[in-house]
Amino acid sequence: MNILEEAKDVLHQEAQAIEKLMPTLDQRFVNAVTMIVESPGRVIVTGMGKSGHIARKVSATLSSTGTPSIFLHPAEAIHGDLGMVTVNDIILAFSNSGETVEILNILPSLKRIGAKLIAVVGNMNSTLAKTADIVLDATVEKEACPLGLAPTTSTTVALALGDALAVVLLSVHHFTKDQFAVFHPGGALGRKLLLTVANVMHKGIDNPVIGEDSTVQDALFMMTEKGLGAVAVTAEDGTLAGLVTDGDVRRGLETGSNFLQWPVDAMMTKNPRRISSDKLAAEALHIMEKNQPRPITVLPVVDGDNKVIGMIHLTDLLRQGVV
Repeated sequence: MNILEEAKDVLHQEAQAIEKLMPTLDQRFVNAVTMIVESPGRVIVTGMGKSGHIARKVSATLSSTGTPSIFLHPAEAIHGDLGMVTVNDIILAFSNSGETVEILNILPSLKRIGAKLIAVVGNMNSTLAKTADIVLDATVEKEACPLGLAPTTSTTVALALGDALAVVLLSVHHFTKDQFAVFHPGGALGRKLLLTVANVMHKGIDNPVIGEDSTVQDALFMMTEKGLGAVAVTAEDGTLAGLVTDGDVRRGLETGSNFLQWPVDAMMTKNPRRISSDKLAAEALHIMEKNQPRPITVLPVVDGDNKVIGMIHLTDLLRQGVV
């Protein structure tokens, strides 16, 4: 047995199955999307066994991309959980055979409640397919399992079809990155899409600022006090005139002269990179990393009039998980 060849064969079979799925998409898929969009209720996804795992994942994807959805375990449904289903809901049922007993057992109740039924099946002649309002064909020629028993190719195709449904609905609903971030506030995605420069910048007494009539020594003292390794230099009206970093000071030391008494404008970087407080923290990180000829670790923060209102440091972004 060649382990790598076996693994590649599984991936090849599953990839082929997804490719063969595409020509089967027809008006029924369009009708399914339309039915969900026009429904005032939720998409209640159900499935048993391996199909149940797929159903849970599809339900989670729908919910996180703007289509309210919950998972209904069919075995629990017959013991009271059917109470979560209303006439306004759409049932999305996954079953490769289309003959899953637990799902068939709840069909009469679903019909009595009045919920519409979309079935994703691998057998278009099955009981579930014949009962559904809309049927989506997830038929596969064979499982990738050499015994032809373990659900492999069939679950891959069902998941791909569910993902296609969720993504199309996302587009139809004009779902935005900001909305996505609202549904993912606790993870890296939320931090990347919700966190702004204003949330992490150093401001007020923590903001290292000196006037352009100051000396390099004043800049060094301010950097030491605030601990950010840089100080913004402002003009008389408070607008950003330049930036002095600890790297500039180290390079001054190499001159061997009494550089500490220099006017700060002789050492500062004029017209430095800057960012406004309403920008995403992820954008600040991008500016720092992509700065040429070398990356930078600090950015002055300015308002709409170019007046300095804060400073943001690379470590602040990394501490917040912005990557």
